[in-house]
Amino acid sequence: MTVLIKGGTVVNADQTYAADVLCSNGTIVEIGENLDAPSGATTVDAGGQYVMPGGIDPHTHMELPFMGTVASEDFESGTAAAAAGGTTMIIDFAIPNPQQSLLEAYHTWRGWAEKAVADYTFHVAVTWWDDSVHEEMGTLVREHGVNSFKHFMAYKGAIMADDEVLVNSFSRAIELGAVVTVHAENGELVYRLQQALFDSGMTGPEAHPLSRPPEVEGEAANRAIRIAEVLKVPLYIVHNSCRQSLEAITRARNEGQRVFGEVLAGHLLIDDSVYRHPDFEVAAAHVMSPPFRSKEHQDALWRGLQSGNLQTTATDHCCFCADQKAAGKDDFRLIPNGTGGVENRMEVLWHHGVGTGRLTMNEFVAVTSTNAAKIFNVYPRKGSVSVGADADIVVWDPEATKTISTKTDHQKVDYNIFEGMEIKGCASHTISRGKVIWADGKLNVERGAGRYVDRPPFADYYGALKIQAERAKPVPVDRG
Repeated sequence: MTVLIKGGTVVNADQTYAADVLCSNGTIVEIGENLDAPSGATTVDAGGQYVMPGGIDPHTHMELPFMGTVASEDFESGTAAAAAGGTTMIIDFAIPNPQQSLLEAYHTWRGWAEKAVADYTFHVAVTWWDDSVHEEMGTLVREHGVNSFKHFMAYKGAIMADDEVLVNSFSRAIELGAVVTVHAENGELVYRLQQALFDSGMTGPEAHPLSRPPEVEGEAANRAIRIAEVLKVPLYIVHNSCRQSLEAITRARNEGQRVFGEVLAGHLLIDDSVYRHPDFEVAAAHVMSPPFRSKEHQDALWRGLQSGNLQTTATDHCCFCADQKAAGKDDFRLIPNGTGGVENRMEVLWHHGVGTGRLTMNEFVAVTSTNAAKIFNVYPRKGSVSVGADADIVVWDPEATKTISTKTDHQKVDYNIFEGMEIKGCASHTISRGKVIWADGKLNVERGAGRYVDRPPFADYYGALKIQAERAKPVPVDRG
């Protein structure tokens, strides 16, 4: 299929210029002024609009089995909803149960994802440790294009990774040239606070943020950073929600450590008052971890994004409907954790970021696409409008307006955390691998058209780190 995007302004993370973009056989083949449309080509009129790299959401959970149920969004509906909002690639998570083979979990998730309508790839979680995990991490990197491993520092009694697991897994990652990522919350403290709150008679959603205060996130973020510092492995901290974790990241980066931070669109825009809503269904719909915070933390997170100490934006898209959330009606600890947002991430960030002057257009592209592509080693194939890159493109209409509503969105969930938000700036066209799959408010997707994206390890980069580590070793002193 050949597509010519005509008359738009190309916006990459590093430059902005007027040009046409020609896509053929799934890649960008030419960029220039006044390009002629080949015979049979589809022409997209981008006049007055911006032509940007398709969004990359580096943190989603489609059809995740969790807390006794399964997320309502599957890979087909989830990637379709993403496309409607301008996102052309997701990075999901294969999460083994304790004692389960990493490879078995990975292949299970690969099977579920075969119905995706746009591209995808996986982080693989390390939830336990023995010699088989050590071996399978190597197999995943060498044979399956996995270059990132996730560690949950929360969820005691389930998938929580203790310090021993972290040290073993981080050490193996540096050998393989893989990035380590963490969900930073002190699981032991969360467990104790949950129990104390429940025992005191506080059983509703209002207890959820009290059981996971900012301090438990800040402690875990700092602990993961210091373990990574000793082992000299780059670290990516997911869904930072508070000032304390941001301060830990900023301090480490100022010291020269390679630490990357992700922030969710929801944590930038929603505050913790939602948990005190009198309607259980509304309050429970917002239960996720880490929870939404007070406004002071939102201000800090915006500053982190503007300063570059937070590099990526995501959603942690993990949808549970009202009947699933009702499992915790009498015990907030049993409310399945998760919210949606994969369809709305880019438009709410444009409206509240670019639209308010907090972000430039180029910074918007960086935090919604390019930085994730670079951190997870798929740039410039992804995250770039350039010749030779995959033709994953969003044509962005800065004048389009909409009111976000579950009545009109495409996510498979009965509540939208951005419900009723009026925004300006939306995707008019989304192009995945050179095919227009979203145009003028309509999806044109094909089940299974998405492809798994291999992500190679960072061999050269990690080789340099090993050299630095060797040079840093103490030199023996000959004392005669």
